[in-house]
Amino acid sequence: MAGDAALREEVRWLLKGGHAHVGFKKAFSEMPKALRGKKPRGLPYTPWQQVEHMRICQWDILEYIRNPKYASLKWPEDYWPAPSPPTEGAWDKSVRGFQADLRTLEGMAAHASPDLLARVPGDPEGPSILHELLLVADHNAYHLGQLIVLRRLLGAWED
Repeated sequence: MAGDAALREEVRWLLKGGHAHVGFKKAFSEMPKALRGKKPRGLPYTPWQQVEHMRICQWDILEYIRNPKYASLKWPEDYWPAPSPPTEGAWDKSVRGFQADLRTLEGMAAHASPDLLARVPGDPEGPSILHELLLVADHNAYHLGQLIVLRRLLGAWED
């Protein structure tokens, strides 16, 4: 159906980011290691917390969609990490995990299955798969904006 294919393409396009928004790769690239755990005065989060929070939330929604027996994490403690990356490679690992899960979500949007208007499996009274995909796109755009503000205040952003 042409309408379904067009809708799927729009959702995939929105998940990929960019266009009117700064894309994920640009927002996370070349972030100095020394600033990843820094909190600008007056702001409650560090760049690391934004990156890892985005990965955790996106993974959480992906698991909710594809695993009917998925049990949600505890809010807020399981969704927000400590201010600094716990290891040297944590930033890169988080970025790779985010990108891999995003590709999976983009694939869900692009293919004929699942039915985007179907309820999330395992939650017959819950939201549609489309709702969850749009939630991911919205949440990612929101936090990418916050990350750009953090980077500007830390002197780590060039337009």
